[in-house]
Amino acid sequence: MSLDERELREALGCFATGVCVITANPEGYQPIGITVNSFTSVSLDPPQVLWNLQNASELFESWSKVRHFVVNILHSGQQAKSTQYARKGDHILDPGHHTPGSTGAPLMPDSLASLECELETTYPSGDHVIVIGRVLNVHRRGPGQPLLFFGGAYRELQ
Repeated sequence: MSLDERELREALGCFATGVCVITANPEGYQPIGITVNSFTSVSLDPPQVLWNLQNASELFESWSKVRHFVVNILHSGQQAKSTQYARKGDHILDPGHHTPGSTGAPLMPDSLASLECELETTYPSGDHVIVIGRVLNVHRRGPGQPLLFFGGAYRELQ
């Protein structure tokens, strides 16, 4: 049985997700960011999270040099940043969008929350690599509404 890729994509789009920008400062590269909605908690003890990187991503090689990264959970006013770091060829972090975190990985200080992580392991799976990180530090920045993605479009809570 063969699945229609468009039908599968539309069905998966029925699941509302939050939007994050994963940031890192890979050795030998400028600080980078990539927008993802494939983020989830794995474990509280030990504290672990995961996200997925497409094998065909132009950042694939630079991510092989990453030891630490930050998951920046975006608020509803950050759609422009999400769009910027989702575009092919536009993954170099704007200097005004980040500050160094405790691990040296770039934090987006205006995001809803940031999780500083150490790369724990990766697993190849289909056309992606599953990236698992151990959370080292948490930065929560007060109340706000999350930026959401549903049905191929940005959404906000009502």
